[in-house]
Amino acid sequence: MNAPSPQERLRNLAIIAHVDHGKTTLVDCLLKQSGTFRDNQQVDERAMDSNDLERERGITILAKVTSVEWEGMRLNIVDTPGHADFGGEVERIMSMVDGVALLVDAAEGPMPQTKFVLSKALARGLRPMLVINKVDKPDARVDWVLDETFDLFAALGANEEQLDFPVLYASAKNGWASEDPDAAGGDMKPLFDLMVRHVPAPEVEADGPFKMLATTLTADNFLGRILTGKVYSGTAKVNAPVHVLRQGEGRVEVGRLSKLLAFRGLERTPVNEVHAGDIISIAGLAEATVADTVCLPEVSVGIEAQPIDPPTLAMTFSVNDSPLAGRDGSKVTSRLIWERLQKEAEGNISIEIRETESKDAFEVAGRGELQLAVLIENMRREGFELSISRPRVVYQKDEQGNTLEPIEEIIVDVDEEYSGVVVEKLGQKRCEMKEMKPSGGGKTRLVFHGPSRAMIGYLNEFLTDTRGTGTLNRSFLSYQPYKGPLPGRIKGTLISMESGKAVGYALFNLEDRGPLMIKPGDDVYQGMIIGEHSKGTDLEVNPLKSKQLTNVRASGTDEAIRLTTPMAMPLEKALSYVADDELVEVTPSVIRLRKRYLDPHERKRMAKKLAQVA
Repeated sequence: MNAPSPQERLRNLAIIAHVDHGKTTLVDCLLKQSGTFRDNQQVDERAMDSNDLERERGITILAKVTSVEWEGMRLNIVDTPGHADFGGEVERIMSMVDGVALLVDAAEGPMPQTKFVLSKALARGLRPMLVINKVDKPDARVDWVLDETFDLFAALGANEEQLDFPVLYASAKNGWASEDPDAAGGDMKPLFDLMVRHVPAPEVEADGPFKMLATTLTADNFLGRILTGKVYSGTAKVNAPVHVLRQGEGRVEVGRLSKLLAFRGLERTPVNEVHAGDIISIAGLAEATVADTVCLPEVSVGIEAQPIDPPTLAMTFSVNDSPLAGRDGSKVTSRLIWERLQKEAEGNISIEIRETESKDAFEVAGRGELQLAVLIENMRREGFELSISRPRVVYQKDEQGNTLEPIEEIIVDVDEEYSGVVVEKLGQKRCEMKEMKPSGGGKTRLVFHGPSRAMIGYLNEFLTDTRGTGTLNRSFLSYQPYKGPLPGRIKGTLISMESGKAVGYALFNLEDRGPLMIKPGDDVYQGMIIGEHSKGTDLEVNPLKSKQLTNVRASGTDEAIRLTTPMAMPLEKALSYVADDELVEVTPSVIRLRKRYLDPHERKRMAKKLAQVA
């Protein structure tokens, strides 16, 4: 009997799910139970989320590959992001794998991102397996989740083979999976066995010339640019000569494979040779990027890459020109900002950047507020100072020249008592309710289709309206005709008319004007937003005014001033709060809000100019 080929021993699959349904925890569990880690080895929880931001936010941002051995088989498992803003990562990963494990929460059931990632998998012809996770939750409703998932498969046009999906019930947190929904223990062997049985071996040309499609790009301090992707044909050895083919451009680079890396557990391990079907990383190329084909010189036709959905949201990144610029960050010039944005766009093909008429500003377009907020957060941690505009949607034109805007599917789960206020608020934002049904546990599920621009900044308002008990999930649906104007921010702002350090006495006297965003001792400057005006107009105020001394009373004889805690303005809230004539100033340690034009006379001039144009 012939020994199995390297391809027959391989299984490439992705784990896909909505955010927080347990993907990364499941992969951790598979790593531990496959024997990838020694018994006494210390391993972090959610080891696959290695990025600082991923750990802080509890979400996966970047797709990552791990590889485990199971009974003579090698399983390359890709942990994919669960948030719609990082859908570009998911779309690229589908070209690398031959199967997917769809993870669904046993209480929540299929959510918007479940629908998004599943549609991409079905469109590629993959046959998913379903893992209903967290079946040990008190509010689990396994039968309902299974019915809802089947309906989702059918609604997405799954064929008969895809509809006949195997089902496992699991608790990734407790380390077991079973074909029995009433099981309450065991290990992950049923899932390992199902992966080997259900996912086909990669269909590749083992004897053809070497060809690899680059799917992700990362940077390494020692190896330089590292491309990861699937080998579609042939074998390659270290130092093999290759060239790079790009769709629509032909050959863009000639070079050598200076380093070949295979995935073993969580590590990339240097190897001398790689085979068709495997997911590998290569180093040694300076120009090759995502969606390029790396191949032997005799190959003249590249591998076709899947198109990526277009960006729907844009922001302007510009040089920080506030009076406090350069005090905090080390990277403040437009040249450094442009180079960093180009580097980001190179490895993240769902982001687009372009120069604007101003030499100091660049337009960055992406999938959503979270994706762009993560980019800004990473840049400020790297020492950048930036001025960021309010997010705006990316419009398109149809063949007749009509304006089209991005529409999202919005799924809301709220306590029944709060459903009325949510329906009212989203109705005002031109969102159409498509479905309203009880979702168990006294909650109501509401489904809306509404403009992406209506959802900018709505999450904080939603959490306030539902007393923090509601959940809101969104995913891009399609471009549709423009829905008309939307109501803007109701309240105005308190704007500093002086520069210096804020004084407690002045802030105490300003509190009845509206909630403040600063505290005593904070640096302020003319044109900086220091609070919210209770009325719908902007008001210029003096936060530096101190108490005057008189011979009747000394300045310190009054009882100590007690100020209300200032409004917290984290990055995402600040981005959605600012109006079109305002900016968010971002530095490594501070986030400030400001008017675009700091001088009050210039502000009035520009407002008149805009009013005349309108």
